[in-house]
Amino acid sequence: MFISRGITNDGFKWKENEDGSVTITGYTGNGGDVVIPSVIDSKSVTSIGNEAFAGCTELTGVTIPDSVTKIGMSAFHYCTGLTNITIPNSVTSIGSHAFSNCTELTDVTIPNSVTKIDDYAFYFCAGLTSITIPDSVTSIGSRAFKDCTRLTSVTIPDSVEEIGEYAFYGCTGLTSVTIDSVTWIGDYAFSHCTGLTNIIIPDSVSYIDSYAFYGCTGLAGINVSVDNEYYSSDNGVLLDKEQKELICCPAGFKGSYEIPDSVTEIGNRAFEGCIGLTDVTIPDGVTYIGWRAFSNCRKLTSVNIPNNIVFIDTFAFAGCENIIFKVNKGSYAELYCIQYGFDFENR
Repeated sequence: MFISRGITNDGFKWKENEDGSVTITGYTGNGGDVVIPSVIDSKSVTSIGNEAFAGCTELTGVTIPDSVTKIGMSAFHYCTGLTNITIPNSVTSIGSHAFSNCTELTDVTIPNSVTKIDDYAFYFCAGLTSITIPDSVTSIGSRAFKDCTRLTSVTIPDSVEEIGEYAFYGCTGLTSVTIDSVTWIGDYAFSHCTGLTNIIIPDSVSYIDSYAFYGCTGLAGINVSVDNEYYSSDNGVLLDKEQKELICCPAGFKGSYEIPDSVTEIGNRAFEGCIGLTDVTIPDGVTYIGWRAFSNCRKLTSVNIPNNIVFIDTFAFAGCENIIFKVNKGSYAELYCIQYGFDFENR
């Protein structure tokens, strides 16, 4: 079967699909504000192909016709002059990297026909200040808004069930996040969102990666709904429901903290980077302190290590330069201090 293709007078490259519709495959025009045609050669334009406008730095605005249902992978990747785009309600699919590195794009309204914001879709859109996520979206992909440093607030609608890994990583301007019905918060999902001050975990959440809020230096509290079946919080510190494992103390926590008596395990990176933490009380029931659990807690000067500790993972207290441990003579904790050169006192 012969598939026709060509280029319009205003620079839109196209090819005919097997169903008789048309895909835009490239652009050689002069840039500026462009309107993608809805019909070419009497055929309906239904998709914007992979990398169709990638690297078109002269583009400043794009209007997509309501005949289009799909925006392909990297379709507008690295369109660094693009400041606005109109996405119609006909679009159901936005491909990975579709608008990545569009650094001048300031606001985007995603139509309520879209069900997933794909991986890297708006990665490093450093100028993006607002985003409207419709109720139709059920999943926000990996790194979808990573390094959107000017994004200030996000409301995650009830429809969204999954926030992918690194989804909002490095969104340093983000001060407010509203989460309603999400069940899954992936690896580093909000990591290094240094402007976040507080977050509420609803009862719908069944999984939170332990590094989801890593490096959020302004975050003073992670508060969990009492109806959540999987997680709980204590003074803004995230724990499992039974409060056996301490998962994450937010990096913006200040002052002293008394770990609940029920805790038996302090997880990996649980207190890492809590530079305002001055004192911590570890209960007798704790047997394990995870990897980098207290690393770079610079104001910690004295920690009482209970006798039931059987393992302290590597770098658990790295960067705690002024710390003195209180340990029992002959205990595992004493041997740990000797092995790694920490100052200690016997109780």
